[in-house]
Amino acid sequence: MILAGDIGGTNARLAYFQPRDGRLQLISERVYPSREHSELGEIVTEFLKDSGTRPDVACFGIAGPVHNGRVETSNLPWIIEQSRLAKQIQLPATLLINDLEASAWGIAALVPQDLVQLNHVEQSVGNQAVIAPGTGLGEAGLFWNDCQHQVFACEGGHADFAPQGDLQIELLRFLADRYGHVSYERVLSGPGLVNVYEFLRQKGSGDEPAGFVAQLAQGNAAAISQAALDGTNRLAEQALDLWISVYGAEAGNLALKAMATGGVFLAGGISPKILPKLNGPLFMHSFLDKGRLRPVLESIPVQVITNDKAGLLGAARCAATRSSNGRVGG
Repeated sequence: MILAGDIGGTNARLAYFQPRDGRLQLISERVYPSREHSELGEIVTEFLKDSGTRPDVACFGIAGPVHNGRVETSNLPWIIEQSRLAKQIQLPATLLINDLEASAWGIAALVPQDLVQLNHVEQSVGNQAVIAPGTGLGEAGLFWNDCQHQVFACEGGHADFAPQGDLQIELLRFLADRYGHVSYERVLSGPGLVNVYEFLRQKGSGDEPAGFVAQLAQGNAAAISQAALDGTNRLAEQALDLWISVYGAEAGNLALKAMATGGVFLAGGISPKILPKLNGPLFMHSFLDKGRLRPVLESIPVQVITNDKAGLLGAARCAATRSSNGRVGG
């Protein structure tokens, strides 16, 4: 039995998987509000107690940079150490990986029904890349070694935001006044969408429906995207359009940096919810707008991952693979 975890700033999802006929079968799953717990070990202990089952191996995808089995979570006040966690849950085979690394591991476990293609390009063999706006902005790569993909994590979401055009330059100045350093995550995330909306509102770009300010006071990015999709808030529509333009540009940047001829995958909780907008012209226009390298981008398939268990599947695949190779430990 494999214990897999997908640990984000909002929720911690834990699940049991059983390898069966070459695939991973989901046995059970629970979701815990991350901020209601003081540490990951507390959540895992509760899950194990409630399930009454002990796993053979465990792997947890964590939102944050993992180094030497230790991670300071990006959007939670947690420090997680692999060796300490292993002792807490009394399991010798335990592994911590970055959450986008887990999503990248999950790609091979997906079926066609889990993906929506944004362009009409045939799948080819080669490097791949994953980008996922959510509570933060995660990115990862898959290097093709002529036999299989080798997953690697990165922290590209914290790289400098590179604005395109006058409006985005104004957005950069607005965010610099607020934060100092402006990374792509300050735009491409749930809180980032709120930033974009507040920028356009301060700029006087449109009227706001009565009562909408109260929803924003809760940092409710979902309210902005839903109002944009419903057509009930013109300011929200402009914010989401600007956000998607930046999203497409950064996805194209990542595709070039990873030379992701095998495809770019849009993951995370936001992308599937705004599919109607992603299927419009803005995202792919920004993705392809790379001057002399446009032909390279035109050959790269871009797909949205709609399976919300991709990170869990990936953590389970990673645990199974590294355990069989003898690379998992406390």
